[in-house]
Amino acid sequence: MEILKWLVPLLLSFSFGLLYVQFLTCHPLKMSRYLLAATLAFVAAVVSLAVGFRGWELLLAILLALASALAGYILMTRRVLSREDPRPIPELTRSKEDPGLGHTAVIYFAHGEPETYDPIGWINQFNEFDEQGIPFVPLVARPYFLHRLRRGYLRIGKSDHRKTHQRMLNSLETAFRVAGDQTTRFYLSFLDDNPRPDAAVIQALNDGASNIIVSEVFLTISNHTAEGEELIRELAVETHGVPIRYTGPLYDSGTLQSMFVQRANQHLGDTDKSRVGILLVGHGQPDEWDVEWATETEQEIGFRQEVLSRLEADGFRKENLSLAWMEFKEPKPAAKVEEFSRNGVEKVLFFSAAISADAMHSQHDVPALVSKARIPAGFPVINLGAWNDDPLVIQAIKEKIDAQMAEVQTG
Repeated sequence: MEILKWLVPLLLSFSFGLLYVQFLTCHPLKMSRYLLAATLAFVAAVVSLAVGFRGWELLLAILLALASALAGYILMTRRVLSREDPRPIPELTRSKEDPGLGHTAVIYFAHGEPETYDPIGWINQFNEFDEQGIPFVPLVARPYFLHRLRRGYLRIGKSDHRKTHQRMLNSLETAFRVAGDQTTRFYLSFLDDNPRPDAAVIQALNDGASNIIVSEVFLTISNHTAEGEELIRELAVETHGVPIRYTGPLYDSGTLQSMFVQRANQHLGDTDKSRVGILLVGHGQPDEWDVEWATETEQEIGFRQEVLSRLEADGFRKENLSLAWMEFKEPKPAAKVEEFSRNGVEKVLFFSAAISADAMHSQHDVPALVSKARIPAGFPVINLGAWNDDPLVIQAIKEKIDAQMAEVQTG
């Protein structure tokens, strides 16, 4: 009985640690059952401690129970983070002697975001950074990170990221058909959604592609583009005699930069340009990551500064144009919106400037940060969102692909 007295609260505490992590990270439909189970385990542990111990034994039992709960928490955290990527990879059925059908395949490659909560993308990110020795959210805090991700989904209902990129790909294909290209085939792929870029490349090979161009629909060269290229590189496509080319991200696209100017002008309403403030909100990354991926921050800043220069040349006032960051870096959006308001601006337009298509960041995170600004009631602050299916965005993507197609034709 004496052993059982000590064993029961320890097992209950351990179970609480396991169940609590499952509650923090599970699918929304399973939240209630894990929360109930975790609560029951916690209450039972407290009751067993209160009933079975007194004095110094109670203090010791509480410390042991806390240690047991932490052990369960860490064990389940490691189990959640070791989850395998469930996205299917098709079998490569094409033989290495098959020359293909002569057409070019364009792999449209974007970041991706599941329509509803699925943490696998961030789990992969955690594991990659751990392998590279890049510091990011401590192990014990990762369930809370995923909990915050899920909470964001619950607030907005769903992410429009996939649907928007599908529209963008359809518009891109239409642009090629209108230009007379009837043979190039197009494949959608995502880093953090399905299908992965390597799966799309395999499908293109099985469909007989003789050339492959990867259209990198990102703003900057970063760990995201590197991850996608690594997944494709592992396929050893060159052993099939199929050349593969990458467009590179869009940080240097003048066409994409001009989109921001055009969209701003479309949302002026009756307000004079001189009284409009424009804020370009970047994504941002930790300073520690800048050591490994300096291009991410350098290109994000450079791109937005070029956009500001174009806005100024178009007639917007320089003092009413600014940059901000969503996370990790300063200034934050609210501070700049407040500054605009103090300087006599009558309307503020803000962009999620580094986001290619509607996503959690542009649908929720950036607007939530802007909403923290202390400004007069009714002051117009308009969200102009991510790039999305804007004709100039499609043109910018097509120009990058066309440059690689020119190399295919001359190569």
